[in-house]
Amino acid sequence: MSEYQYYEFQAIDRPLTAKEMAELRSFSTRARITPTSFVNEYNWGSFKGNPDMWMDRYFDGFLYLANWGTHELKMRLPSGLLDFQTARKYCACHSASACEKNGKVILSFVSEDEEAEWTEAEDNLAALTSVRSDLKRGDMRALYLGWLLCAQIGELDDEDAEPPVPPGLGQLSASLDSFIEFLRIDRDLIHVAAQASAPLEDMTLKIDEVKTWVARLPAEEKDDVLARLMVDGDQPLVSKLLQRYLKGYDHPGERANDTAARRTVGDLLRAAKEYAEERRRMEADKRAREKAQREREAAIARAKHLDKIAGREPQLWAEVDALIAARQPKSYDQAVKLLIDLRDLDACRKGGDFGPRLDEIRRQHARKPALIARLRKIML
Repeated sequence: MSEYQYYEFQAIDRPLTAKEMAELRSFSTRARITPTSFVNEYNWGSFKGNPDMWMDRYFDGFLYLANWGTHELKMRLPSGLLDFQTARKYCACHSASACEKNGKVILSFVSEDEEAEWTEAEDNLAALTSVRSDLKRGDMRALYLGWLLCAQIGELDDEDAEPPVPPGLGQLSASLDSFIEFLRIDRDLIHVAAQASAPLEDMTLKIDEVKTWVARLPAEEKDDVLARLMVDGDQPLVSKLLQRYLKGYDHPGERANDTAARRTVGDLLRAAKEYAEERRRMEADKRAREKAQREREAAIARAKHLDKIAGREPQLWAEVDALIAARQPKSYDQAVKLLIDLRDLDACRKGGDFGPRLDEIRRQHARKPALIARLRKIML
């Protein structure tokens, strides 16, 4: 199998300058480079840049995959929007890690699976950018899912306690679902982990409530925020203010998660195994019930069909002879279908002549291998 690698970078908080785009072009003449992205695929050779350095200097998001089973995702956020020490509670192993540099926190997630199927990628990062937006609002679910990946891979000890379980783990967004799919996190493990997660509260912003909150801010701070937005279009500032607003709410579910007894890695892995076994048993039972139902319905339909054609055996035999005489594959198929009907009608009563008449057909048409093969295939 030939090698395939896909690299995609995105600049989200600010576009690249012309100078920065020229710097990136020096690494590749084939890459698609825009003020907000760098995308390239490699079927031979390899990437000449350094993803960690590029994340530090240029980009807010990075996605990589290779056909030997490596999936990698990086996200960069301002330290003011994601506390580094909080990130380290969840991301402190190879599969999920965090580092801080130049006032930015960079999260890295890696999944390795040589046995997994793969498809060539195209703009996969777009489906995951909302995860970064959620983190900027203080949603820690992606970090906890990264910790679960570490537990799943075996990078944590069985006695290690889980970090605080964020609310909404049982109410995953489309972007978090893509995040789980890309990193191949065990959904059975997520299911049992979500049992300790409070429901996600409605985070829809209500204009009257926001106005009331903003009115309480010092006038000097409001003037500063408005001026910076007008001059710099400071979106990180907006995110920081929004996170501060959301933290002002009293969330009983989050307090409960912070103080609840923490499960260990071993607890979660054992519970996930038990749940997976029970889920597979229930799915097998469901498939068996559905199969039995289909068979009952097919038997009823078959009986109705045989009742409908009962008494027409002479005409059916004549049709069989005519179809065989046509010497066409499609005609042979139709003849065999009628023979099956005649066989089943014959089985409904004693003393029928189906067997002898079929033997005669075989004898008369022994030189028609296509027909004989069809008769053998349906065990006539």
